[in-house]
Amino acid sequence: MDYTIRALRKQERHVLNDFLYEAIFIPEGVEAPDRSIIYTPELQVYVSDFGDKKDDLCFVAEVNNSIIGAVWVRDMKDYGHIEDGVPSFAISLYKEYRGYGIGTELMKRMLEELKNRGYKKASLSVQKRNYAAKLYQKIGFETIGENEEEYIMVYHFE
Repeated sequence: MDYTIRALRKQERHVLNDFLYEAIFIPEGVEAPDRSIIYTPELQVYVSDFGDKKDDLCFVAEVNNSIIGAVWVRDMKDYGHIEDGVPSFAISLYKEYRGYGIGTELMKRMLEELKNRGYKKASLSVQKRNYAAKLYQKIGFETIGENEEEYIMVYHFE
């Protein structure tokens, strides 16, 4: 599949709401929540005023001039927060574009950018039942904590 990865443009920030909803892991047989869930404070922390903080970074994947996926980070008190100054990841793709390696390439591009900017580590949280947990391990994230439903993972830059 032909795709390109590029930085999110300021006028495109609204797409992050779509990808925030797409990032919600829905286990097999469970009904998807109403789209309004993304407006809860615990989820808005991922996208509210995105681009206004110095640590806000986002790359998108594009197919035929349409954005089909996004990876973004910010220093935020989210589910994957481990300490101030450590950016937390969010990533998602539209369902029909999953399984082609695009998510892996988005993650690698963001990790490269964070390393170039001098970050020492980055974090994320992922539900244990989410297939992406294995992807994150393969890329180099390590589990440093967990609760009943999620792993907290960290990536250390060398």
